[in-house]
Amino acid sequence: MNVCYIYHSYSGTTRRVAERMQAACGGDCIEVVPRRSYHALTAYTLGCMRARNRECDPIDPEVIDVSGYDLIVIGTPVWAFRATPSINAAIAALKGAEGKNALVFATCGGQPGETIPLVREALERKGARVIGEKVFMKGDAEDQKRLDELAGMVREAGEAA
Repeated sequence: MNVCYIYHSYSGTTRRVAERMQAACGGDCIEVVPRRSYHALTAYTLGCMRARNRECDPIDPEVIDVSGYDLIVIGTPVWAFRATPSINAAIAALKGAEGKNALVFATCGGQPGETIPLVREALERKGARVIGEKVFMKGDAEDQKRLDELAGMVREAGEAA
């Protein structure tokens, strides 16, 4: 099974989860980076406002071709109960997602709010089928049991492909 892990990480937590999934299950990591980086103040003011409004940041890579993958895994931090503007842009930038299975994970210090349902909706608009989701609350990203649960979801999706 060919898997891609597409993620944005401001603090490094979401990156660690994606990289651990790659190490456990194989596949490729695609880190989405905003062209204009956020800093402590702008992440929690401008970034959260843009997240609440479901806006997209200009990102690199501009286009994310997933046509060669069997499974798409999207990872996002939660900003103001929503996905980050960079992940909104990443989903908009997907090419070849039609008919692909997808998993979604979110990392957050508090509550995930509407993050997962909104990411699911955006992926479905691109033609992907979301078959699973996982939320990592504060500290969960270091919990091997929780990481193993997500890895199990990735492996199970591979067996079904």
